[in-house]
Amino acid sequence: MDPSYSAADDAFRAEVRAFVAAELPDDLRRRASADYHARRDDQARWAKILARQGWSVPHWPVVYGGTGWTGVQRLIFEKEMRLAHAPTMDRIGPELVAPVLYSFATEEMRQRILPGIRNGDVFWAQGFSEPGAGSDLSSLRTRAVREGDHYVVNGQKTWTTEGHHADMIFMLVRTNPDVKPQAGISAILIDLKSPGVTRRPIWTMDEGLTVNEFFFDDVRVPVGNLVGDEGAGWTYAKFLLTNERTTSADVPHTRRDIAQLRAIAAIEQRNGRPLIEDRRFRARLAQIEVDTLALEYAVLRVLTDESNHGGAVASVVKVRGSELRQRVAELASEALGDAGLAVRRDAEAEEAMSDDPWDPPVPEHGIGVSAKAMFRRATTIYGGANEIQRTLIAKTILEL
Repeated sequence: MDPSYSAADDAFRAEVRAFVAAELPDDLRRRASADYHARRDDQARWAKILARQGWSVPHWPVVYGGTGWTGVQRLIFEKEMRLAHAPTMDRIGPELVAPVLYSFATEEMRQRILPGIRNGDVFWAQGFSEPGAGSDLSSLRTRAVREGDHYVVNGQKTWTTEGHHADMIFMLVRTNPDVKPQAGISAILIDLKSPGVTRRPIWTMDEGLTVNEFFFDDVRVPVGNLVGDEGAGWTYAKFLLTNERTTSADVPHTRRDIAQLRAIAAIEQRNGRPLIEDRRFRARLAQIEVDTLALEYAVLRVLTDESNHGGAVASVVKVRGSELRQRVAELASEALGDAGLAVRRDAEAEEAMSDDPWDPPVPEHGIGVSAKAMFRRATTIYGGANEIQRTLIAKTILEL
């Protein structure tokens, strides 16, 4: 792989930058600049703007609405979106659920489900983790028993990211308890408005509402919502998690975080001078930038499919990317000095907790910074804990 960007790539970057400058509404940009989790209505509005341009799902096959861009172009697009403070898009539907559907589902399901994801009309959650079944998904206990033309689902899912925004959930369920654990798992789509579905929010240490738990009590799901073949859910889950681990490298987000960190360091003072002039701080920042550049090229290797190690390389970039996101977020919070000790809630949390007002002394350039540093503690857990990823790397790449 040539690690440099071509003249065509530079022209594409200019095209994307011009589009965003012309089409991104100021109110969306202002809200996204604080870098909290985007509101559903902001995500939907921006998705529709991108859809009119044909850019809402650039990584999909062209036949289903994708752009036909190269992996390099997709990475450039994501970097420009983040640097321009565009709303972060719903990842679950477009990046995780949809690739499983257009790869394994029936054509009828693809035509029924994919347009709503592409146009930002239907939001999705991912129902994998359960109490006692996190990185070890094969031990999941949520059951789906077939009764005529329906499955009856009972169980619980937890740590369901953005579940409070979701209309539908892509679920792993156990359809056969009498075979080895991996062979008895199926994937099914459930409407979260179905009778018997209960959601409960999980408040996290960043004062935000991001994750949830769901309870399913005799929820009836049409057999037509089974994805692919019964008992093949483990295969689909591995496929999905490979995609999730690659995107969990989050190079565009890290680039955006580094730009924010530089801006903070230009404002904050240490010993009467801007922090950016401090030699020790600059050395730490430079190391993060070098490591991010190296990670970017590793992600490009995955996107251009040059590795023979498949999902194991996705594990490598997931480990490195998640740790880098923690490092840059922690350094940004540290750069704020005393203000980095305070966390200001995002708009959704303020609305939900209106009876408990909280207005800590955080400067405008520090809004969202410490909340992000706290939330980043989860990056080394979601998508498969990094301890598990290191085991996969040792077995698959190092052959230990």
